[in-house]
This record gives sequence, C-alpha cells and structure tokens, in this order.
Amino acid sequence: MSKSSGSMPGGTCCSSRAPFPDRAAATSSSATRAMHTAHYYQSDGSPDGDRTLPAVPFDGVVNEGVLHQVVRAQLANRRRGTGAGKNRSAVSGGSRKPWRQKGTGRARQGTIRAAQWTGGGMAFPPQPHSWRTSVPRKVRALARRSALNARAEEGRVLLIESLNYEAPRTSRLAACLAAIEVSGKVLLLTDGNKRNVYLSARNLPGVSVRPFGEESAYDVLRAATVVIEADALGTGPVAAEPADSTDTENGDA
Repeated sequence: MSKSSGSMPGGTCCSSRAPFPDRAAATSSSATRAMHTAHYYQSDGSPDGDRTLPAVPFDGVVNEGVLHQVVRAQLANRRRGTGAGKNRSAVSGGSRKPWRQKGTGRARQGTIRAAQWTGGGMAFPPQPHSWRTSVPRKVRALARRSALNARAEEGRVLLIESLNYEAPRTSRLAACLAAIEVSGKVLLLTDGNKRNVYLSARNLPGVSVRPFGEESAYDVLRAATVVIEADALGTGPVAAEPADSTDTENGDA
C-alpha cells in the first residue's frame, strides 16, 4: 500500500520549497504598499507641492520590536557606568566589636562598618562596569528604516532643496526653518557632510544636522520633524518628482 503524500492543508508538502499562500500574500503585500508623500520646500522655505518618497528606505515597514531593541541599546551605550558605592571594606571605622558578645542585653554586633549601622558600608553596592550592548549592523539598519517610515506615516518627514552655503549662515537657515513652520526638535539630514550647514545650525536650539545615512533610529525618533535634502535620498530626481506626475522618459532636446 502506498503512503499518502503528507501534504499540509493550505500549503505544499513539507519537503517543497514553495511558499504557503498566506506567506506569499504577506510577502507581496509589502511590495505593493502605498508610497508615502512629503511636502517639498525650496531652499528659502517656500512650498513647492508634494513629492513621492522613494521606496528605499521608505518601504512602509515599521518594526516596533527592533526599534525598542536598538533604542535601548543606544541609550545603554551612552551610560558612563562609573557609579560606585562603598561596601563594608571601603568605609572608615574600626574593626573591633562595639561591645562584648554576651551579657549586655543588646543584639550582637561585629563591627560598626556593617550595613545596618549609620555610616556603614552598603550591601552589594553598584560597581563600575560597562553597559555596552552590541547590535548587528542589519538590525540597526532595519531600525533606522522603521524610524523613518514611522515619521513618514505621521506626516513629519519634509523634503527640501539642496542647501549649498558658501559660509555659515545661521540667520539664513533660521529663516528657512521659520518659513517651513517647524516646531520642536528638528533633524536636518543633508546630502553628505556639509560643514557650513552644520555650523549654521549649531547655535539653533533644537536643530540637529546629520549626513543622510549616518543618523540613528534614536536620532529620528527624538525629532519632532525630519527635514531631508531631496538629493540626499540617492534618487534625487525621483524624489523631486511631483506626486501626481506620470512616468515619462527624459530625453535630450
């Protein structure tokens, strides 16, 4: 008598590598997820319509578990770990008994440096140690994408024309941000390392500047608004394309 094939309902045989229908649907749903749009501004802060954010890194996936893991690790890595307390061997005081063992009617005591005495040492005090936690590079990258997607879903990602300052201009950058009407902490992501933009924002309260790709998930989450240079997305012309435009081929006239 031949044995049954052993196929599982709703899927394929255990030895087959073909995906289950529900798994295939879940995989394809992320690829067909609706794209995010963001307001686009000129370098002086004047609005210029909406733009479609590129699928990389704005794929619409927000992994809260990875965000929690990476943010906790980053905050732990910032700890100095220098906290320390004195145990009974480190505090001052004599080592002889305060009174004799028997005959006084009081509880027996061995030393005034014990933890129950005022001025005595702590029991199991904290000692200097490292709180550092390592997170795989791919997990950090996933957390960064998740943070950007979370801000994009909330409509707190803005695109801006490339900021090319020949010299630090704090007033110029402040006027630009005021025209955009951003409030709270602002994270400005530039196309590469732009020192003049960094120096322009250094004296502006609540404004942080990072080269795009070097920001962490915590940097994105702690900012109320994320402002990104369109050219920093790697696909600047695509990012600068209006959201309602159709796909056309660009040819030389």
